[in-house]
Amino acid sequence: MTGLGTIVNAVLVVVGSILGLTLKSGIPERFKTTIMQAISLSVIFIGISGVLQGMFKVLSNGKIDRQFIMLMIFSLVIGGVFGEILKIEDFLESFGERIKMSISRFIKSENSKFTEGFVTASLVFCVGAMAIVGSLEDGLEHNYSILFAKSILDGITSIIFSATLGIGVMFSSIAILLYQGSITLLAGFVKPFLTDTVVLQMSMVGSVLIFAIGLNMLGVSKIKVGNLLPAIFGPVVWYIINCLI
Repeated sequence: MTGLGTIVNAVLVVVGSILGLTLKSGIPERFKTTIMQAISLSVIFIGISGVLQGMFKVLSNGKIDRQFIMLMIFSLVIGGVFGEILKIEDFLESFGERIKMSISRFIKSENSKFTEGFVTASLVFCVGAMAIVGSLEDGLEHNYSILFAKSILDGITSIIFSATLGIGVMFSSIAILLYQGSITLLAGFVKPFLTDTVVLQMSMVGSVLIFAIGLNMLGVSKIKVGNLLPAIFGPVVWYIINCLI
């Protein structure tokens, strides 16, 4: 069944969020603050490790060399420009607000946390190589193994996120369905452009965004990560340009 991996992913995020919301009432506020800081630091170092993994390579003589730095800068700058033009961050926030308004008559939620939970969780769950490669495998080979593994990770993460950020995390499942589902349905078209190197480059750029998400979660900065999302596809554009040249 095409898209099964994405459906399972979204369902486990919903289930994990429900568990997190159930646990939330029994967690004192000071513990929530400490847990949130711990998650934020974990996200930061996940981002750092992903960037370093893509940026450095070991040469045959044992020395370490850097790669793809200019491509990373190009992707972030050009992607950021397109993101600002499209106002992706504003769209995500307004979409979160519309969901909050729609469910407010049925479910009482923390107004100050709903949109933050939705946007943060959506970005964390959708930015990364597993989302891209897993969705491609789902669409092309009906191989769900990568997305099933991602589903378990996202489900566990959603428990912690929802316990600190609230019910907005549950609705990030919509973003998962739209993002991963689109890649799955378009897998036959985009597969030729996603070589192993291009996927590595996309993962590296995505890891920069994950690092930025961690900074935002800590309150260190307010980077518009949503507006930087097009940067992930910078390596694909660069690959196509090189093929045409």
